[in-house]
Amino acid sequence: MAGRIICFGELLLRFTAPGNERLMQSPRFDVHFGGAEANVGVSLARFGHDVGMVSALPDNPFGHSMSEALRAQGVDTRHVLAGEGRMGIYFLETGAVRRPSRIVYDRANSLFANTRASSYDWASVLNGADWLHLSGITPAVGPEPMRAAQAAVRAAQKANVKVAFDGNYREALWAAWGGSGPSILRDILVHADTAFINERDIALITGKEFSSREEAVAHAFTEFPALTTVACTTRAQEAVSNQTLSGELYTRSGVWKSPPHEMIDVIDRIGGGDAFAAGVLHGVLEGFDPQRTIDFATAAGVIKHSIPGDWNLTTIQEVEEAMSGSGLDVRR
Repeated sequence: MAGRIICFGELLLRFTAPGNERLMQSPRFDVHFGGAEANVGVSLARFGHDVGMVSALPDNPFGHSMSEALRAQGVDTRHVLAGEGRMGIYFLETGAVRRPSRIVYDRANSLFANTRASSYDWASVLNGADWLHLSGITPAVGPEPMRAAQAAVRAAQKANVKVAFDGNYREALWAAWGGSGPSILRDILVHADTAFINERDIALITGKEFSSREEAVAHAFTEFPALTTVACTTRAQEAVSNQTLSGELYTRSGVWKSPPHEMIDVIDRIGGGDAFAAGVLHGVLEGFDPQRTIDFATAAGVIKHSIPGDWNLTTIQEVEEAMSGSGLDVRR
């Protein structure tokens, strides 16, 4: 496997109401580890890649457990800072039928949000790296993570490290501290080689309206000269648990689309976009052709919908079997 990937973002605890209960319907929660960039990192590590995580965790049992869980998945945590403070958390209420799922954040004043941007030594972190991955959630957490994200992509450009960026606009997080989301995301996207964005993200970042996804992506390639690849998904939902997912990969020379995957009885869609992003990066790192890359990425995203928690605990073999439509007999 070629290349080292550095992922930068907040590490979170997720508390999920049991089954399809409403939040606090009963005083119990299932607990999982999460965070958009960590989700990507775990997938890539499970696919055999060299992955390092950059973040900040409290020096307490919660932070220690998160670090241990990442290392157990093969993610290098040497650049995860430790300090005094709290870990960000979020609560998930899993929807059903026509009731959508709901997320409530509790991450204000987390250690990650309060860690000064100057605490990260990007020259050291990016030494030997080939890719830096981050999402729009990271700068939305607060002023210091915003400055850290901007410093990270600038350092990556200086070190000839490619940047993979997931738009992930979170209006509530930006509004909580009055951050200018679109302008900051634009500043980061300028440095990106690969972006996980769709027409809504491009419209938000550029301030322009588009009549189609193709028009929006074409404008993004014009507006952002460093950008070589755009990948995104299309999701259709008959009900919360019955969905169809397909993927699209755009380069400056063409567009490739995966076949649609029907997903009946979805278990957990949280992290599905991150699983898709990891699949695209795996294809790029392995030198797949564009069609194989988007087929692999979409199948990886589909498998995530079958796994509780944020992390896509799958393998290359399972993804390839999903790509080929292999039977569902019990594996013995």
